[in-house]
Amino acid sequence: MKLARKHILKVKPYIPGKPIEEVKRELGLKEVIKIASNENALPPPRRCILAAKRSLSSLNRYPDGGSFYLKRALAKRFKLKPANIIVGNGSDEIIILALRAFLKKDEEVIIAKQTFLIYEVASQVAGARIKYAPLANFKYDIRKIASLITNKTKLVFIANPDNPTGTYITKEEVAYLASKMPKNAILFFDEAYYEFAKSVKDYPDTLKYLKRKNVIITRSFSKAYGLAGLRVGYGLAKEGIIDCLNRVREPFNVNSVAQAAALAALGDKKYVNKTTKLVESGKSFLYKEFKLLGLRYIPSVTNFILVEVGKNSKVIYKKLLKKGIIVREMSPWKLNSFIRVTIGTRIENRKFIRALKNIL
Repeated sequence: MKLARKHILKVKPYIPGKPIEEVKRELGLKEVIKIASNENALPPPRRCILAAKRSLSSLNRYPDGGSFYLKRALAKRFKLKPANIIVGNGSDEIIILALRAFLKKDEEVIIAKQTFLIYEVASQVAGARIKYAPLANFKYDIRKIASLITNKTKLVFIANPDNPTGTYITKEEVAYLASKMPKNAILFFDEAYYEFAKSVKDYPDTLKYLKRKNVIITRSFSKAYGLAGLRVGYGLAKEGIIDCLNRVREPFNVNSVAQAAALAALGDKKYVNKTTKLVESGKSFLYKEFKLLGLRYIPSVTNFILVEVGKNSKVIYKKLLKKGIIVREMSPWKLNSFIRVTIGTRIENRKFIRALKNIL
């Protein structure tokens, strides 16, 4: 397409996990379970559904462009000012806004290889020069990342915990990396799976870096809070950074139903606790079954597991699909012998293992 900018044609679009309805249509199945996209296996909290319903009567009006009440609640939760917070259409949007607001011509972005694909896609779209730091034993190599930093570095993206590996970087590693960051660069912590990892002993509290470093922290309502379908995320940073992000943000970027449901979700600790217990129980079960099957897996602090099923992982993925089970096929990450499995309900986990045993 000659109309497009040349570098856009080199971008490989992000391909999400297959939706349940699509698989039902394609394969003529009545029952399908999806354990591919790291969604919450539980239905959303009832209080969120009620809040969303109440908001429907004002759909003729534009949403609050500044997400006032949600930002106020988040500020209270983290002991910050509303001016330290931005709300996005998923935390993905804040990744794009950061590149839009801060990246200048010929500046560089550092990302791990392999990690959340949106960092690469968004950076390519923005025309950034990308430097890659290979993982070391499925973990971020912090010293390698630090060695890539130059005076051209503008953004360093850190998924903590990481997707798709489920591993994390420690307090000590964050402190080391922060000490190596130049004054004109931004350290971007994507903590979409924060609620699953925060109780891990050496998981870092990145909030303490907000005042003294150029740091952006993003978190999500899509995972532990069960609101993936509404696309709500938020970012925490210095007032000056948030101000710049707001200057390039689209007006009314978070719809009124999403704002209402997220505000209700924020106060529902019981739901988050129920979710994390379900995940821990499910992981224990799947770890045990993978060991019995002789399969290598990467220990995870998230709600998913990366598991090696052999060179024919694509074949296994397709066979599982025919049985009505959607997992994530990992070739987009060049992890061709792996699949990624989201922790489901007890019934879903057992159905997946039965099918996997049958296929193997």
